[in-house]
Amino acid sequence: MVKISLQINATLEQVEELYTNHPHYAFLLKLKCLSCGECPDVWHDVIESKTYPSKTGKSDTHYSAKCKLCGRENSLSIIEGTNEKYTNDDQGRFKSIVTFDCRGIEPVEFTPTDGWIAKIEESGRLFEDINLAEKEWVEYDERIGQSVGIYDFQSQFIKIK
Repeated sequence: MVKISLQINATLEQVEELYTNHPHYAFLLKLKCLSCGECPDVWHDVIESKTYPSKTGKSDTHYSAKCKLCGRENSLSIIEGTNEKYTNDDQGRFKSIVTFDCRGIEPVEFTPTDGWIAKIEESGRLFEDINLAEKEWVEYDERIGQSVGIYDFQSQFIKIK
């Protein structure tokens, strides 16, 4: 079992908090088999609210599949309680927003999709179902009379001990 955290970094304009619509957000991941090194060019969605029976029968998992190259059964689960918010104070550095329990596979790439939520600093307004596929988002908040946005969205994975 290997624990791997997804970290993000972004520039926030008038945004106090950025987070996913947990537990229904679909983390879109490319996965690598640790047994044979196979890393197909396929995106897999991992959603905490959806579980599947584990092939070993020990516990449910959020993603399970057999490697098409070596045949190994691999699984990945979101560790409960690890979903975090990226805040205005976190700008300029990477912060872990979710941690995965990986068994036989590891995520190697993440692409953000729709389902993000931004809380605006001055007005407290929530912009929901934001799509960050283009790695940026810009909107206008009528309450404060200013543009708000998310820019330079980046992500990385780190192993947790």
